[in-house]
Amino acid sequence: MKNIRKNVDDLRSQIGYHNYRYYVLDDPEIPDAEYDRLLRELQSIEKEHPELITPDSPTQRVGALPLKEFGEIKHKLPMLSLDNAFDEQEVSDFDRRIREKLGLDKIEYTAEPKLDGLAVSLLYENGILMRAATRGDGMTGEDITQNARTVPSIPLRLIGKDFPKLLEVRGEVYMTKKGFEQLNERAREKGDKEFANPRNAAAGSLRQLDPKVTATRPLEIACYSIGIVEDGKMPARHSLILKKLREWGLRINPEIKTVSGAKGCMEYYQVIAKKRDGLPYEIDGVVYKVDSIEQQNEMGFVARAPRWAIAHKFPAQEEMTVIEDIEIQVGRTGALTPVARLRPVQVGGVTVSNATLHNEDEIKRKDVRKGDTVIVRRAGDVIPEVVSVVTAKRPKGLHKFEMPTQCPVCKSEVEKEEGEAVVRCVAGLYCPAQRKEAIKHFASRRAMDIEGLGDKLVDQMVEQGLIKDIADLYSLKKEQIAAMERMGEKSAENILKALDKSKQTTLARFIYALGIREVGEATAQTLADELGSMETLRHATEEALLELPDIGPIVATHIIAFFSEKHNRDVITKLQKAGVHWEEGKTTAESDVLKGQTFVLTGTLSAMTRDEAKDRLQALGAKVTGSVSAKTSYVVVGTDAGSKLAKATKLGVSILEENEFLKRLSHWEK
Repeated sequence: MKNIRKNVDDLRSQIGYHNYRYYVLDDPEIPDAEYDRLLRELQSIEKEHPELITPDSPTQRVGALPLKEFGEIKHKLPMLSLDNAFDEQEVSDFDRRIREKLGLDKIEYTAEPKLDGLAVSLLYENGILMRAATRGDGMTGEDITQNARTVPSIPLRLIGKDFPKLLEVRGEVYMTKKGFEQLNERAREKGDKEFANPRNAAAGSLRQLDPKVTATRPLEIACYSIGIVEDGKMPARHSLILKKLREWGLRINPEIKTVSGAKGCMEYYQVIAKKRDGLPYEIDGVVYKVDSIEQQNEMGFVARAPRWAIAHKFPAQEEMTVIEDIEIQVGRTGALTPVARLRPVQVGGVTVSNATLHNEDEIKRKDVRKGDTVIVRRAGDVIPEVVSVVTAKRPKGLHKFEMPTQCPVCKSEVEKEEGEAVVRCVAGLYCPAQRKEAIKHFASRRAMDIEGLGDKLVDQMVEQGLIKDIADLYSLKKEQIAAMERMGEKSAENILKALDKSKQTTLARFIYALGIREVGEATAQTLADELGSMETLRHATEEALLELPDIGPIVATHIIAFFSEKHNRDVITKLQKAGVHWEEGKTTAESDVLKGQTFVLTGTLSAMTRDEAKDRLQALGAKVTGSVSAKTSYVVVGTDAGSKLAKATKLGVSILEENEFLKRLSHWEK
């Protein structure tokens, strides 16, 4: 048995090495037939000795059963997006900002093509692939582990021994032009629908619920960075990190190059632009990253993008067509977005029939009218937009476009804040376009805490017409819930119990659950503490609201607009009639030990959740907010703390590590 195990290990090692030669180095040592012989020999031994099969065996790339749905994975370190540059001046400005911030004359950058695919995260533990996730919204992605395992250029086990115990690798999964054409050729032969472009094909292939389908798709990966690293040391330069990833068997783009200054970036851009059409894959620009990791850390981040990296996009392709109509779409947050319905036109190889007009201000600035001939481009090679109007071709008598004064979906009033471009429907509790998001927020843990009422269930109920507004939740019948997909009588009973339990709440939770714009938990608590009743809040004037702590004119305007809409008031009345109740009267904290002090929690606490810490601090009279400012009293820091810690340090705010926080909390609660 010992000899058999050794033979299996040798075969796996050989196959791993030849995968590395083929996919990473693009320099195979043996013909395909010899590789197939090694794989068949391993499969034969594992069939006779299934106890020797391991998850990282080359034979185990495909084999998992189809999923019913993808699970969610929260990224410990956010997968940030990049800011864009569209011309040489913006690249020069990017370089200048970095030089000024770091006090240096010249910066070294790593430059690489910007692949047009799907960003993914691969987590290796002790060199073995344990998990794969999509980027998602940057904070949470989908668990695509089984599908990622089918991609031949994603190693199931790393090569070598000097990799960290825990290593998160980030890359772009894409489809080559040749693979895309072959995929569509097969679709045509079967009479199936063809994919629009390689990016859509790659994204759709990686998000198949059946990994066996994904395994038939010609997917590849190019790794471009790392995320979480534990128990291991990485090089001090980004270019050397990529080189190290390559040594461990991870594929990187062969066009990566280290360049010097803005001039070096532009020279690289010109070279890649000339190569673009001849490359075997689609790209929509190039990416520049500060090469020094120390300098990256010093530059830090702004909003959801790093200051030390930028995507330099290629010029978008443009075409001319006619606007046949202008329609208004209402988004999940109530934003009214004008959309141009176009006479279909080919732009960059894709048929475009719709284009965004962004907002009312943009329409007025460009003077876009129904019937106009316009120039359309796919901004960033992805989102179609109207660039300009060809006024010389404008027919006589076209009327100027006017934004509606009522929501086209629910006929409620709309509002537009001073200084904002977006027009919004204020009937958040009533408007069908906002219905799903309003219900999901209402049921969330920090709002009404309706356990078991997840996103998928809400989607089903709304789509089947069982819920017209949040108050309808409390009139649901057991048989209606039990009839939902993946539900039954027991699950339905649990949902009804959770709904009944949620009827007894607090005024602060209820206010927060209503989803009024800009009214978060802290503001909801202030309104409950200071006003004491829903009736007082409903009739509060702007002047009265502005007298409350931390209530500014924008928040006051949103509150007034929300309660001035009859639909919203009716839903609240309906909820109260359904039995939702709370104690009224101005509230006070259990203690005023921390009255007047403001806390911010960041990172993961080991002794309690952040929500538990927040509740205990508020019980002591403290205010707990989500952002750090000069007025913040303390920032409580757990593991994997992010930008809030950096900002607190910069502002000189007092920082409490978890152990110190627990000691003080114990003292404050005595």
